[in-house]
Amino acid sequence: MRRNLIETVMGAVVIVVAIGFLIMAFQSTSTGGPSGYEVTVEFTDVTGISVGSDVRMAGVKVGTVTRQELDPETFLAVVTLSIDEEIQLPEDSSARILLNGLLGGSFVGLEPGGAEESIPPGGAIEYAQGSVNLMDLLGRFIFSAGEEEGEGGTDADGSPALPQ
Repeated sequence: MRRNLIETVMGAVVIVVAIGFLIMAFQSTSTGGPSGYEVTVEFTDVTGISVGSDVRMAGVKVGTVTRQELDPETFLAVVTLSIDEEIQLPEDSSARILLNGLLGGSFVGLEPGGAEESIPPGGAIEYAQGSVNLMDLLGRFIFSAGEEEGEGGTDADGSPALPQ
């Protein structure tokens, strides 16, 4: 009988601790929805960006990505950003998808322009640059280096090839 009582108490303690962890997890992740105003940006490529990705300006987080969709007419990715109310983006601001280190994730980087007018809530950022594919760049570099070496090249016997 005593063994059953100890097992029951220990089981109850484990359940209470698990419920406590769940409550802490929900409290730390719930933001109450995006705060701030929304702007849209059209990118040709949004590889690495997903809903919840950071939006940064000068390395400081100023918002998050709230939605992604494909425009069926232009075939561009339309990304909706939620920007903090305190940040008023000039009309000629630009957005780029940047890498957070070589192996890190991606984020949307904003660069403010110099215009006096601000982008209104629901407005759009005109100037955008999509993500860069590192594997594609590396492949181009390797193949272009191989072509440059092959231009002068050598003959089958190893002697320098004569220009034609």
